[in-house]
Amino acid sequence: MSERSAAPGGLALVESLVNTLDIEAGTDALDTPEGRARLGITEDGLAGARELRESLRAALLAHAGHPPHRPVTPLGTLLAGAPLYVAVDGHDGSARLAPADAGPLLSRVAAAVAEALVAGTWTRLKACEADTCHWAYYDRSPAGRGRWCSMQVCGARAKMRRYRAKGA
Repeated sequence: MSERSAAPGGLALVESLVNTLDIEAGTDALDTPEGRARLGITEDGLAGARELRESLRAALLAHAGHPPHRPVTPLGTLLAGAPLYVAVDGHDGSARLAPADAGPLLSRVAAAVAEALVAGTWTRLKACEADTCHWAYYDRSPAGRGRWCSMQVCGARAKMRRYRAKGA
C-alpha cells in the first residue's frame, strides 16, 4: 500500500510482519508458504505469528493516537516470553540486546523493539489510521505526526470524505 521507504534497522522486520495482512484486499501473505518462509515462520508457528502481528498492529495504532483495532493480547505479554541476552562486541565494547535463538520470530521481534527503543525510533513506527488499511509505516515527518501510510491513497480518501461531509 505505502510508497514510503522501509523502516530503519530491525523495525523493518516488524513493519514487514504487520504488512503481511492487506485488510482492504482481504489477503494474508501468511496464508502462502512463500509468505511464511520470507519471515521464517513455520506452519506450527502460524497462529502465534498472527497473534503477534495483531498485537504489534494495536501498538502501532497507539503510536498514532488510535485505539486498538480489536481486542488483542498485550504486546508486552507476548514479548515477555522472548529470550534475549546482552551481546557485547569484543572489539569496541558496544552492547545490544539480541535474541537468544535467532530462529523464533518472537525473539527477533523483541530484539528489534529493544533496538528501536534504544535508538528512539520505536514510536515512529505507526499504523495507518484508515480503518480499511492499518498498514504499518515509518513516520519520517519532522514533527512525527504522520497519519496515513500514503497521502496519495489513504490520506486523499480521508480528506475527500471530510470535504464531502462539509456539504461542499
